[in-house]
Amino acid sequence: MKPRVKYIILSLVMLVLGFLISFSYQLTNERKQGHNLSSDQWKEEYKAREQLIGQEDQNKKFQRELFEKQEKAREIEDNLKNEKKSYSSLVENVNKYRMYTGETGVKGQGVQVTLDDASYVPEGENVNNYIVHEGHVFKVINELLISGASAVSINGQRIFSDSYIFCNGPVITVDGSQYPAPFVISAIGDPDTLTKALNISGGVVEQLAYDNVVVTVQHKDINMEPVLQEDRSS
Repeated sequence: MKPRVKYIILSLVMLVLGFLISFSYQLTNERKQGHNLSSDQWKEEYKAREQLIGQEDQNKKFQRELFEKQEKAREIEDNLKNEKKSYSSLVENVNKYRMYTGETGVKGQGVQVTLDDASYVPEGENVNNYIVHEGHVFKVINELLISGASAVSINGQRIFSDSYIFCNGPVITVDGSQYPAPFVISAIGDPDTLTKALNISGGVVEQLAYDNVVVTVQHKDINMEPVLQEDRSS
């Protein structure tokens, strides 16, 4: 091998060896420095880790408290819903009672039953056998109430549980007010049900016809005005 070539190869070997020595030295210093830094920062890192663990425990505590409060909030909401239902039911019952006592006006579908005296009385017959009596009116009212009528009136006057009705000749007195024939009985309720109840075979309509009372039944939209307490008491 020529001396020049040997020199070049030796130079390259020395260059590589120098690079390896330098790299090894630098790597050793970095490891030492890193070891020293981690040792110096150990307390801070440990402290930070302890703080993190403490914060996680605090978060878990807050989360449990949040779940408890959410559960209480759900219970309160459920109670409010139940109270709202009870209140709505109470209001509905109050309105229903007011409707029954006549304190509030009512309107709705229903039937209108007209009772009229016979237009012809045979000669020699008793006239009383051809006019409407309170018994006929009672039959109609009772059948309507039994069949589900929520409100009833006679010639526009509301009828209540303590109302009194009696006839005096050709007129009928309702709670002190007198009305001549024809007598218009209005009832709010399902019109089909009320009509079927009145027209059932052997029912009220047939009985009234047998007593010479003229009966007409019509479906109507009924509107009953409220009744003042002083009007009832009078």
